[in-house]
Amino acid sequence: MTPRRRLVVTDVDSTLITGEVIEMLADRAGSRAEVAAVTERAMRGEIDFRRSLHERVATLAGLPVSVLDDVRHEVELTPGAERLVAELHAAGWPVGLVSGGFAEVVEPLAAGLRIRFVRANRLEVVDGHLTGRVTGPVVDAEAKAAALREFAAAEGVALEDTVAIGDGANDLAMLAAAGLGIAFNAKPVVCAQADVAVLDAPLDAVLELLDLPHRAPGRA
Repeated sequence: MTPRRRLVVTDVDSTLITGEVIEMLADRAGSRAEVAAVTERAMRGEIDFRRSLHERVATLAGLPVSVLDDVRHEVELTPGAERLVAELHAAGWPVGLVSGGFAEVVEPLAAGLRIRFVRANRLEVVDGHLTGRVTGPVVDAEAKAAALREFAAAEGVALEDTVAIGDGANDLAMLAAAGLGIAFNAKPVVCAQADVAVLDAPLDAVLELLDLPHRAPGRA
């Protein structure tokens, strides 16, 4: 019998990486406390993500684009993230990243992990400075779910064979669209609606929920 081939799509901020990129940027703008409060409310589902994104990004206006390089070097992968991706690659399963954060950080991160599928917001830059706006369609909850479907279609993977991993309310549509929706160290509203919750664990704990045809060397 041919092993089941699946697509795994994961959120980035506070899932694949330990922090929130918008807060790291806000730290440079002196607005971290304000931005963190809005992020928390959005992740709990108390306010619309699109509105929260515009409010938070507006506080970044005037920052030099060089801050993006600083933040890229500051980003830390969640414990277990590299092993998770390595195991999925070893099994021949495609991996995607979807983020309400920013392509300027997510795309280099994906390249370093050899992840081909990426969807994220993009910051507007004029004369070498952030304008406090994003360009193009906002990657919100529905856009994340749409990206999951697009990645699956591109890889010829049935929707019921997709896996989505996330932690915040803006991941709920994606988790619902996937064949298996996993809440990872997530907010209560996400744990309540996901198919399964993984709490107080490294990201590679997700492997125990997957029927991988190959297991790379590492923790049993």
